[in-house]
Amino acid sequence: MAINVSRPVIVVEPPGPKAREWIERDKKLLSTSLTRTAPLVPAETDYVWIKDVDGNIFLDFGSGIAVTNVGHRHPKVVEAIKKTADILDHTNSCDFYNYLQVIYAERLTSITPGNFHKRVFFGNSGTEAVECALKAVRWHSPGKPYIIGFVPGFHGRTFGSLAFTTTKLTARRRFFPFMGGAVHVPFPNTYRCPFKGLEGDDCVEAVLDYIENFLFKHVVPPDEVAGMIIEPILGAGGIVPAPEKFMKELRRMANDYGFYLIIDEVQTGFGRTGKMFAIEYYGIDPDVMTLSKAIANGLPMGACVAKAELLEWDPDAHENTLGANPIVISAALAVLDIMEEEKLPERAAELGEYFMKRLKELQDKYDYIGDVRGKGLMIGVEFVKDKESKEPFKKLRNAVIDEAFKRGLIILGSGISALRIQPPLVIKKEHIDIAIEILDQAIKAAIDKAA
Repeated sequence: MAINVSRPVIVVEPPGPKAREWIERDKKLLSTSLTRTAPLVPAETDYVWIKDVDGNIFLDFGSGIAVTNVGHRHPKVVEAIKKTADILDHTNSCDFYNYLQVIYAERLTSITPGNFHKRVFFGNSGTEAVECALKAVRWHSPGKPYIIGFVPGFHGRTFGSLAFTTTKLTARRRFFPFMGGAVHVPFPNTYRCPFKGLEGDDCVEAVLDYIENFLFKHVVPPDEVAGMIIEPILGAGGIVPAPEKFMKELRRMANDYGFYLIIDEVQTGFGRTGKMFAIEYYGIDPDVMTLSKAIANGLPMGACVAKAELLEWDPDAHENTLGANPIVISAALAVLDIMEEEKLPERAAELGEYFMKRLKELQDKYDYIGDVRGKGLMIGVEFVKDKESKEPFKKLRNAVIDEAFKRGLIILGSGISALRIQPPLVIKKEHIDIAIEILDQAIKAAIDKAA
């Protein structure tokens, strides 16, 4: 059923009575570890809209955390799911073969960076894709126990990936010991450098110097490093693009010291940043890429794409039961078709430029907006107590999210005090203008409450 509106519709202040009832029932049964940004209880989704159980219609600028890149219930995705469900449901790929996986792997390996033979392992999520990457580089690096990650990074919540998830202490508390050999390095956030007093290129140089002239000389023998894992743009860590020079230097280090470079594109992949994969901005090839989220537009799927040598290991070294079953892989194939036919990466680049321009108008208007950053339609808006000190203003950020939700706009938080703005790539300029209008109202209301 289509949701035929041109802007959000609030019929009762959310959460309405039906939503409140479901939320209370949820509280009695679901894990309390689930963080909830807003009291949203969806009943229908369509295109860029979410209708809740009380009839409120929201403009979705979260995309389920960068998942519904082709929009909610895109007709071609729905058709692909239905068509396959009529003839196939589940056959496991541990014991048998899945010809749809072969078709998808051929297409995926042809569009991922790197002019070399690749192989693919399919799982059910981003954290599974990361687990596969970690295990593969370990398996192929005997005598090399270390893997380097960055702070703040997010790579998942299972024990291997959790060793490299450093966005919040709440994700790590009470779970030690993690996977052994995890080593952490500061991410070069040039807006808020981990080395105080430094900015821009000086921040980048300081982190590079820390790796080679401190870590590799005093803590970790570089010839015992199996791999390094990094997000080209921090997702949960605040929507912070990695500097170009930094990424190129990591590629150089991997070559010089003989370790594998893992690029985590779980959140940045499939057109989100204005290119099919964010690593394309840097002109370097990863040894391994981890993918999920938008890969099948909401159906559970992950993929680890690697140089063929890394996924050539003993039978039974790594398997799963449900990864990329025929119905899920059909959705993923449809997503690739839509990306190509509707030129969604190019669309994300064009609309992202327009969106950044409009957001910077708000930055000029409000002293509490310290930074607007990102690539394509992966945008972060950082709230600060003042622009000079850059002190994070989390309370204001949270109030903006709440006020926007009341007005029918869904946005998420990221990092300490940033908004995470990630609309479907099929939005139009008028949707951006509506979002800016609501954000303007939300910021005004939030300042009165939080400032």
